[in-house]
Amino acid sequence: MAITAAMVKELRDMTGAGMMDCKKALNETNGDMDAAVDYLRKNGQAKAEKKAGRIAAEGLCKVVLKDDKTAAVVEVNSETDFVAKNEDFQAFVAAVAEQAVNSDAADMDAFMAETWNADTSKTVKDALVEKVAVIGENLGIRRFEKVVAENGCVVSYVHGGGRIGVIVEAETDVVNDAIKEALTNVAMQVAALNPTYTAREEISEDELAKMREITVDSALNDSFSLPMPILKGLLEKAVNDKVWSDEDIAIYEEKKDNMKYLPNFLSKEAKASLAELALADKATIVENKIFGGLVEGRISKQLKEICLLDQTYVKAEDGKQPVAKYIEEVGKANGAKLSIKKFVRFETGEGIEKKEENFAEEVAKQMGM
Repeated sequence: MAITAAMVKELRDMTGAGMMDCKKALNETNGDMDAAVDYLRKNGQAKAEKKAGRIAAEGLCKVVLKDDKTAAVVEVNSETDFVAKNEDFQAFVAAVAEQAVNSDAADMDAFMAETWNADTSKTVKDALVEKVAVIGENLGIRRFEKVVAENGCVVSYVHGGGRIGVIVEAETDVVNDAIKEALTNVAMQVAALNPTYTAREEISEDELAKMREITVDSALNDSFSLPMPILKGLLEKAVNDKVWSDEDIAIYEEKKDNMKYLPNFLSKEAKASLAELALADKATIVENKIFGGLVEGRISKQLKEICLLDQTYVKAEDGKQPVAKYIEEVGKANGAKLSIKKFVRFETGEGIEKKEENFAEEVAKQMGM
């Protein structure tokens, strides 16, 4: 059967594949359009498998709100930022987000096996494979999360043209523009400051114990940050027990009245041995109430950084108001019982180890140099 330009164009419009690929598919299937589509899908699968080993750490995050109560965020990766700016890729990411907001899938495997939007002839995975064939890079639907607010509402925020996608879910008995604006401000804060938890209550006892242990050891290793009574005891031991060299002892005797600058003159070995003395006396130091206060203060500071509701609200006029207080005041002003229930934050390429490319070496290798 003679393959016409119109047939090639029709197949290209149907699949998005390249012209030469469409022409080859029609030739291989004797002009059977349905068979040609299948051929391109199979061929796309082969291409996708070849590209699967290549690292895809660029891409986009996309958030879709179905209504005030339902939202979904997805991350779809590409190999290069150039492709991430491609309109075809962006349209695909938008379609994946629409899939997610209407999905009932509990995990990625179930999601990838779902029927692709309104096209019952293929799955989400099939659509991804086809897009790999069309775009020519390894692509990946890395993750999705759907949020449904049963007793409140959801808002979203996207930063950096899709670099970061955020959903905030709130429990509230009033949903109006002022409430949504406040929640959007919180979503912007989540994007900017990247908290780990919504509230302290989400942190397990094991995590808190680990945080405390790390804080204790960190304080002991930084001896000159210890409370003065504990530091002086360690210094006396270092000097009296001849733990330090004669040179460091002499420096100590000369500078001890100005403790603030003493560390600048001591050797690295002297400061390291002081830390060793502190760690060796850990059990006793930990029981010291002054040291306990120092540790709890440092832990509290860490919690204010990693817990959204404890963070200082970035737009606070006094520079001190925590997010929890901001939300409380907005709720009162609108006659609402308002609270933040959870947030979801996706950042493109987060946690993916990117391959460092040396283009000069790559060119030289290809030229046999």
